[in-house]
Amino acid sequence: MRFSSSRPDKSRRLQPRWWFLLALAPVVIVLAYVAMRPTSVRVLSYGQFKKKLVARQIKSVRVGSSELLGELTEPSKDGLREFRVSRVGLERDDQLPALLDQYVPEGAYEADSGPGVIQNTLLPGAVLAVLLGGLYLVARRAGFGTAMAFAKSRHKMYGEGPDRVTFDDVAGIDEAVGELQEVVGFLKTPEKFRKLGGRIPKGILLVGPPGTGKTLLAKAVAGEAGVPFFSLSGSDFVEMFVGVGAARVRSLFAQAEEKAPCLIFIDELDALGKARSGGGSGGQDERDQTLNQLLVAMDGFDSNRGIIVMAATNRPETLDSALVRPGRFDRNVTVDRPDIGGREQILRVHVKNVPCSDAINLRNIAAMTSGFAGADLANLVNEAALMAARAGKESVDHLDFERGFERIVAGPEKRQRILRTDEVRRIAVHEAGHALIARSLPGLDPVHKVSIVGRGGGLGGFTLSLPEEDRFLHTGTWLKNTIGMLLGGTAAEELIYDGEISDGATSDLQRATQIARRMVTDFGMSPALGRVSYQGENRSPFIPGGSSVEASWSEQTAREIDLEVRRILDGCLDTTRSILSRRRAALEAITEALIARETLDAAELNDLLSDDWA
Repeated sequence: MRFSSSRPDKSRRLQPRWWFLLALAPVVIVLAYVAMRPTSVRVLSYGQFKKKLVARQIKSVRVGSSELLGELTEPSKDGLREFRVSRVGLERDDQLPALLDQYVPEGAYEADSGPGVIQNTLLPGAVLAVLLGGLYLVARRAGFGTAMAFAKSRHKMYGEGPDRVTFDDVAGIDEAVGELQEVVGFLKTPEKFRKLGGRIPKGILLVGPPGTGKTLLAKAVAGEAGVPFFSLSGSDFVEMFVGVGAARVRSLFAQAEEKAPCLIFIDELDALGKARSGGGSGGQDERDQTLNQLLVAMDGFDSNRGIIVMAATNRPETLDSALVRPGRFDRNVTVDRPDIGGREQILRVHVKNVPCSDAINLRNIAAMTSGFAGADLANLVNEAALMAARAGKESVDHLDFERGFERIVAGPEKRQRILRTDEVRRIAVHEAGHALIARSLPGLDPVHKVSIVGRGGGLGGFTLSLPEEDRFLHTGTWLKNTIGMLLGGTAAEELIYDGEISDGATSDLQRATQIARRMVTDFGMSPALGRVSYQGENRSPFIPGGSSVEASWSEQTAREIDLEVRRILDGCLDTTRSILSRRRAALEAITEALIARETLDAAELNDLLSDDWA
């Protein structure tokens, strides 16, 4: 995906940056002064100079106001003949003229008349003026020149250009594009809608997980309509000084009115538009004032005709209710993670500039990347290209995509990690347990690869199961089978090592417990607690885990929830233990194969289990 950007004209880029040269001028002056001072001289103290003078070792000398410069009759041990003596603090030595008359040959010394008016007054003043002027210009360039500049909007403006973004650059989110097509019509031909009594929507809120292309969609709307595009984030308004954020909002809309019709895009709106509290001070008060100014600018006494405000957030539940009401943000457009068809389209966009093998099947790659957003898929293509480059290949093939996918989900391989023989065997037993349970319980995603090679995420090994198609609904049986697969590793260790388990199942237990708890609290799948949801009201649907909120149920209910979670986990663990006990021979066969080969793919796993019941 490519982004449009404002490009200054060539003549402007080639203009000399006088402000930068002016700021460097004092430094150049100091360096030139240091460079002009003689360096190949011997530095003497005032006492040493007097001793050499009395010993008639001084050939000539020049008396200055702050130092003495001269030449010795013979070079010193280091080969230096010229010398320098500092007179700072000794300028009133009345004996020096008499000593010079007595011990220096006639005409071999002279006295400076001292610094003139230019050197004493004008030159330091000029250097100071240049220094202050340079600092002022640098501050102006950084945005701190004046209070008014500090309060100006810090947006980036994108206009029409050859590399502008259009809907052709957006793939995999056709539903969101369809909803925004009408906005383009508003911007292109507003009279068509006004003559029937319709009005242009003032705000459009793009809601969705991170990386799904919300910013790209906003740029595509501006590119399709051919209108200026003002882009900034919610945090650009917020400062430690009260009133600056509100001033920046006024500045933004004032500049947008001059460019109307136009589009304003505010990324990460939740940084600015969080629900206002009952009271506050400092930063909270500043944010509330900024939000109030935004509310007035969008809907109030100011009627900004031809200005459409678009905003993006992945935490819509935290926004102030006055901000998201009709009349301000009239439309909510959900930009969700793409399905398998959308992921294939996104991959085709990203591989346009990547030389790929003719045998590569993007549909298969899209199938194994369930849950990936557009940014994740862009990262996958980049990782695959890097893998191919490291191997010295001419093009990227399917194996490179697989390795890139494994690196993203499990981390880089750690083959230099040296493990003891007993640790390697325990890891093999653990991963063999996962793989065998995944093959034994119905409905689970097929196992694609099993490996005992360490990974950067702290994984001693991994079992990779890839879905053949997207799954949007999950039954209670499927969730319990998934918990059983997650517990398969620790159950296999328990079976092979007579009840002795390791700490390698930490992440498995966390995921299994989370699924079981959501079955009880969110999905109403507990017979004991019934069809009741104990989900927190302020939890974002787009962020895993959501926000932590205070429980709104009694301590007795909380205990019943804990008991139900424990019951589900114990039931799944009993099922897993039973399967592993019956298929112990298959478990040991997979373990030995992993120790010998380190990695097993789906075909090799099928061969090992061909003689065993499925």
